[in-house]
Amino acid sequence: MTFSWFTLIFLAVISLTLMLRYWLSFRQVRFVAAHRETVPAAFAERISLEAHQKAADYTTAKQSLMRLEIAVDTVILLVWTLGGGLALLMRVTSTLPALWNDVVLIVLVSLIGSVLTLPISYYATFGVETRFGFNRATRLLWATDLIKGVLIGLVIGVPLLALLLWLMRTAGVYWWIWAWAVWMAFQLIMLVLYPTIIAPLFNKFKPLPEGETRNRIENLLQRCGFTANGLFVMDGSRRSGHGNAYFTGMGKTKRVVFYDTLLERLNDDEIEAVLAHELGHFKRHHIKKRIVFSAFLSLAIFALLAWLMKQTWFFTGLGIPTAVLPEALARSGVVLSLFLLVLPTFAFLLTPLSAAYSRRHEFEADAFAAAQALPESLINALVRLYEDNASTLTPDPVHSSFYDSHPPAAVRIAHLQRLKT
Repeated sequence: MTFSWFTLIFLAVISLTLMLRYWLSFRQVRFVAAHRETVPAAFAERISLEAHQKAADYTTAKQSLMRLEIAVDTVILLVWTLGGGLALLMRVTSTLPALWNDVVLIVLVSLIGSVLTLPISYYATFGVETRFGFNRATRLLWATDLIKGVLIGLVIGVPLLALLLWLMRTAGVYWWIWAWAVWMAFQLIMLVLYPTIIAPLFNKFKPLPEGETRNRIENLLQRCGFTANGLFVMDGSRRSGHGNAYFTGMGKTKRVVFYDTLLERLNDDEIEAVLAHELGHFKRHHIKKRIVFSAFLSLAIFALLAWLMKQTWFFTGLGIPTAVLPEALARSGVVLSLFLLVLPTFAFLLTPLSAAYSRRHEFEADAFAAAQALPESLINALVRLYEDNASTLTPDPVHSSFYDSHPPAAVRIAHLQRLKT
């Protein structure tokens, strides 16, 4: 194939992203290893050296797996684009009826990509997570979850995809505004459907039993002005030893969910503090802000897609031969496939901005929790969760600032300590 100017830009961005991700990964491993033999002073009385070293080894193992995943994803991307994979699949699906040839094209790209990365997903669960004592899922449960996920994706995704592609074909020059409206409506509908219909397909949700813990939580919700459609315990221990708590849904479907693993490890004061943090996201309007931010971002993405679908260099620069260019330009599924394949690579450099925005919200939620519960209880809960989840206490600062949606452990605890005074 002939390399165009956009091909060279594409390869340059891939190379830059690849080098940056590997550099950050090796920085993380070196920094964690350098601090493996000593528990940070702020945690010395709470976390044992054995637990600290387990977290270091777990971090190293995950980084090794992530580097393999990066390499595999890069090869797959190059095969789909410059390797002619998408062009070949375009010809294979060209005999299908209009619109559905594009739907099938995108579905096949997604399914094939998922199958190719399946061994990594399997090893992450039954290799890394099992080795460090976190995995509790059987192979049958893992496979069942996988099949359920594919079926749900097809049932929900295919109609949505067909509608978006139909709008791209028929809604005129401003199709992208209509498509954006459909996408945002879908996102809001999913906020309602996920907790009540989709999540129960994977986990069991039981009402939080009556007692002191429930009374403390209900009092906290009342103080914070939060109305929930129930307090639930999720059987997270069926799949993993990691613990968590969250609230989900919107409107009348809002519900508070606790992993059973979290309730087993924390006392009532700590549970109240953790929930106060989650409620802080609600009271500080973080959910609404993220929805608004997502709306503007998705609108910009649809506008960009509308512009790119008319640019021949976008197609030829990503491996579509000139001979089939007229057909590619006429098929919305081709440009959408290319766009979805390359967008993560071009958007990667924006990761630190997203991470910094999220960390700001975490600090605000911590401050809210410190006002509604005991700061010391939240500190105790976080330290216990760091230990139980084998979260490193000594992440590389550069790696953390680039990726982490939550502040580093030492920084977060120091912030809470200051709120005590």
